[in-house]
Amino acid sequence: MKQYNQIKAKYPDAILLFRVGDFYETFGQDAVKAARILGILLTKRGAGSTSETELAGFPHHSLHTYLPKLVRAGQRVAICDQLEDPKLTKKIVKRGVTELVTPGVTLTDGVLDEKNNNFLGALFMQQNALGFAYLDISTGDFWVAEGNKEQLEQLLQSFAPSEVLVPKPKKKLFLQEMGTSYHCFFMEDWAFEESTAREKLTTHFQTHSLSGFGIEDYTSGISAAGAVLHYLSEAHHDKLQHITQLRPVAQERYVWLDRFTQRNLELFYPTYPEGVPLIQIIDHTQTAMGARLLRQWLAFPLKEQARIEQRHQMVQDFVSNEALLNTTQTALAQIIDMERVVAKITTEKISPRALNQLQYSLTALE
Repeated sequence: MKQYNQIKAKYPDAILLFRVGDFYETFGQDAVKAARILGILLTKRGAGSTSETELAGFPHHSLHTYLPKLVRAGQRVAICDQLEDPKLTKKIVKRGVTELVTPGVTLTDGVLDEKNNNFLGALFMQQNALGFAYLDISTGDFWVAEGNKEQLEQLLQSFAPSEVLVPKPKKKLFLQEMGTSYHCFFMEDWAFEESTAREKLTTHFQTHSLSGFGIEDYTSGISAAGAVLHYLSEAHHDKLQHITQLRPVAQERYVWLDRFTQRNLELFYPTYPEGVPLIQIIDHTQTAMGARLLRQWLAFPLKEQARIEQRHQMVQDFVSNEALLNTTQTALAQIIDMERVVAKITTEKISPRALNQLQYSLTALE
């Protein structure tokens, strides 16, 4: 238990899954939470003694069954594995956290919705501007923006982050302004320091500056984006080569729909339980990638007439050529979610089956 307590002290806000032989065990309040969420038996270790503590566990091979349930319940989960073969040591087996899984940082299929991005958001508040960053580690989509409180609300509504990073000194203000509907993690404010954030971003993208991304002057946004990368490093996610772009949300290019407009138009959620949102009616996409892109287009309607007309012309071409439409739909239906497959290759979480499907998809692309 001494080893457990030392590791748990580093992750006080997470449920620690502690590998013991063929089981992942939880102790104390973690066990109480896990038993309730997972519907597993809660027992006691050292029952009747002064060191009595709650205990709940499950077989290690069932991790992919139970982990999604914990994350969907809004829990941060630290996975602590055995780092050496128990048969090769006479001492206590060396253990350490190999991955921190949170609502906004996961590559687990059971957690992810194929038609929706799973964004980790970050917010940095300054007197003159608010900075926002949104990253979906499962696809590599990385966005940064700056604006006022109204634009913050619109971005939170449009990106619908599964988790939001906020500086600890701004906790009270954030909860007052935005309520408690978001899973939040309140970080030390030094993680949002601008110079550190710039260095993290330029190091990751292997560039001398951020001007090539069009965000050089986004000081608050850069602070938020740097905090996102810091959070990933703390969560033991250091294989991020699939994140190759940092895109600004260019406000002048889109019609800004505030949360009341989005709600009244029922773009993504119906007003009444029996209602049907617009996205469900118009989504006839054949791939998960297309479904996510359509959702993005609906949340950020274009202002530029030329680009709008280009999209209309593409639709018209398919409407007037049914054979072309059918051929294209048939081909697209064979294509796997390549964005998320690439992310799994990069993070070394790919399965042989998915690699086979990728092979067929690349063939279909021809």
